[in-house]
Amino acid sequence: MERPTPGTSRIIRFMRLLKTAVTGEEKEFTTGSINRAIFMLSIPMILEMIMESLFAVVDVFFVGKLGVQAVATVGLTESMLTIIYSVGIGLSMAATAVVARRVGEKNADGAAHTAMQAIYLSLGISLVISIVGFFYAKELLLLMGAEQELVDNHYRYTQIMLASNVVIMLLFMINGIFRGAGDASIAMRSLWLANLLNIILCPMLINGWGPVPAFGLTGAALATTIGRGTGVLYQLYHLAKGKGILRIARKHVALDIPVIGNLIKIGTGGTAQFLIASASWIFLIRILSHFGNDALAGYTIAIRVVVFAILPAWGMANAAATLVGQNLGAQQPERAETSVWRTAFYNMLFLGFITLVFFFGAHNIISFFNSEPEVTRYGTLCLRIVCLGYVFYAYGMVISQSFNGAGDTRTPTILNLFGFWLFQIPLAYVMAIVLKAGPEGVFWAISIAESCIAIAAILLFRRGAWKKVQV
Repeated sequence: MERPTPGTSRIIRFMRLLKTAVTGEEKEFTTGSINRAIFMLSIPMILEMIMESLFAVVDVFFVGKLGVQAVATVGLTESMLTIIYSVGIGLSMAATAVVARRVGEKNADGAAHTAMQAIYLSLGISLVISIVGFFYAKELLLLMGAEQELVDNHYRYTQIMLASNVVIMLLFMINGIFRGAGDASIAMRSLWLANLLNIILCPMLINGWGPVPAFGLTGAALATTIGRGTGVLYQLYHLAKGKGILRIARKHVALDIPVIGNLIKIGTGGTAQFLIASASWIFLIRILSHFGNDALAGYTIAIRVVVFAILPAWGMANAAATLVGQNLGAQQPERAETSVWRTAFYNMLFLGFITLVFFFGAHNIISFFNSEPEVTRYGTLCLRIVCLGYVFYAYGMVISQSFNGAGDTRTPTILNLFGFWLFQIPLAYVMAIVLKAGPEGVFWAISIAESCIAIAAILLFRRGAWKKVQV
């Protein structure tokens, strides 16, 4: 029998590592090779984020066939949903930080108890948002600058998406719990399941199929909600019946106000930093609405494409957060720091490649989703300008998540406050409206502000105060 060549042996070893990462067989990340730990956590988290980004791309692909009004409605609704995403992500960061710290301390019961309290917290917040979204969908769209005709035709989409926010909140929260435990493969598989259903149901419910009537834009909301809801059920099953580090038993179910209070304390900073960022996107949408539905639709498509690339990069950033939390829990701060710098470098290589693809292929990418000349022109311009900040942002997102993984949500919050509200929004307004650069001014403001925030994050991270945070 012939021995494999060196090249073949490397491929075989890589495929074995890939299989181990995807199946989640390895969960010890506080010892051994740092590069291996980054790989084992990053692969399922990247695949998870690709699945999350597919929600955006699949929806906008099918919705793009329904006309400019429908695409603009998705853009306006998405700008409001970013607030929900911010709350969900902020709270999930708190859960990741605390669960990772307990796992690093080898306290599995403490990790499971924290997970249950995090779920209670998500349910309480999502109930309030559902009530507001269901009864005030029209008013919220008008507040965002939508035309009355658009609101009358498509408000049901916004109503369903806001009222069903519980599946968004729980999907983020429980995946954050699994990431903190180092069990990223379950988080990945839950989004695989959710996306598969969304891809099947989206065209079926939008256009109709057999006995299923055509719901139009409303069908996109129903498909996304059913897909995410199924993903949440899958997560809950593994929390209750799974065989990993984290398993919730009856003894963990009791309500624990002090633990919830600790999650709120940490999560408030995480939520605030993303709310600040999300609110800035709402203001940007408001500025862009001055230039008509074509600019708004082009921007919406381009940002969905940007998200498609950014979310996998967030997978690596989330891996860094888990490594920081677990290694701080294991009293290894230097290993935590080394993990962050290496992850950031790999992320920079990835987004540098994406920058080249987007810059030179922007027109073809945008026209794939919508062929109307003005929509394509604005979308192409947005994609080319925004991607120029990717190389800086690659480091910024990893370092921001590393602060969060350490439980230091205050530093990224301050960075976002100054970077977005006191810099990006005024810059976008001045460039777009005062200097009459139009939508292009908004696009440049996004790229410039993101790059400056990333540079500031690097400088603060090097000071090392995050190593002393207790959670």
